[in-house]
Amino acid sequence: MKPARPSDHEHPEPARHGMRPLKTLIPFDEARRMAIDLVRPIEREETVPLLDALRRVAVKDLRSPIDVPIADRAAMDGYAVRASDTSRATKSRPVALRRIDTLYAGSVTKKRVEPGLCVELATGATVPPGADAVVRFEETDRKGDRVTISAPVPAGENVSGRASDIARGAIVVRSGDVLTPAKVGALAAIGLARVRVYAKPRVAILTTGDEIVPAGGRIRAGQVYDINSNTIAGVVRESGGEPVSLGKIADRLDALRSSLRKALANDLVVVSGGSSVGEKDVVVDAIQAMGELLFHGIAVKPGRPTALGQVSGKAVLAMPGNPTSCLSNGYVILAPMLRRIARLPPARPAIAEVPLAKSLVSTMGRVEFHTVRIVDGKAVPAYKESGAITSMADADGYIEIPADVDGLAEGTIVRVTLF
Repeated sequence: MKPARPSDHEHPEPARHGMRPLKTLIPFDEARRMAIDLVRPIEREETVPLLDALRRVAVKDLRSPIDVPIADRAAMDGYAVRASDTSRATKSRPVALRRIDTLYAGSVTKKRVEPGLCVELATGATVPPGADAVVRFEETDRKGDRVTISAPVPAGENVSGRASDIARGAIVVRSGDVLTPAKVGALAAIGLARVRVYAKPRVAILTTGDEIVPAGGRIRAGQVYDINSNTIAGVVRESGGEPVSLGKIADRLDALRSSLRKALANDLVVVSGGSSVGEKDVVVDAIQAMGELLFHGIAVKPGRPTALGQVSGKAVLAMPGNPTSCLSNGYVILAPMLRRIARLPPARPAIAEVPLAKSLVSTMGRVEFHTVRIVDGKAVPAYKESGAITSMADADGYIEIPADVDGLAEGTIVRVTLF
């Protein structure tokens, strides 16, 4: 028997009769929880060069094959000495030693530091045999090969001991660690050129709307340039994913179903537009025809006509066509979904607590997100309308007004989640 295709399980095309208002709005917190619970951490792996490993997630524990540093080295510019030779040194009665060599970072010497001798060396140079401390240049004076030392140094002073940073066999990065610049640096320190990481989730982005024009094209009355595929792609990249733009789809059910089948080759599908209540808003119909619709409509502003479904085991998030609504839900719903797939921890955005410059009115029963600019230490409302991208582009962040609050008075201290 040949394997079933997505179309083999599709339901008959539903009848559509003009405007279909949203009947039930799901609470915002429940909608976000359902969206996050619907997806699973990615299992695919890949090996990438260390230069491309930043913000990727390590698959397994990585142990060091070497000691770091691999030998004792100077932590300061100065002279390698035997600490016991300096024990009686003072400014009034300095100790005199004879310089026998000069070392720079990366160079070594076979000469041994015997009593009464020293080696000049630069920071990072290997400490020569026999020496157990480094005297800083500031505490010495040299004439020819005669070096006088005016202060004692204990054994180990200004020396980075072998394995003092990383011991051979020590775990440098653990499975599931996000590779920060510092962790990438630690892997570089043990000589790793490539690293095994989890693959970036691929997110298919589909844009519906006969009025949509790709950037760079000619535009006429009644048309708008494609904003949402670009803003969604930005959220995807910021959340550890790889956007896969599938372009604009005609406002026809058959065209959308065909495009959804192709999109299911990816890890997550996001559709912009077509989730509202108009006769040509066919995304919900397509999800119902091909799989399961989990909800359609969230008690939130902006972003009310958002839908979530599952088709052939893949989550399909249908976002509103209005740019502010789409991007807002991109931040608060899509991003946490994608971070879970990518095995990244929940985002911890910066928060600013400032007074509200102007009172805001909200509707009881729904969560509202209001974009704001921070001007002179106050939160100034920036929201215009759901169709205005500058509501987001000109804002520094957003505040959340809970569903059980009907507004915020001027001067109220608000928590601004910064973009």
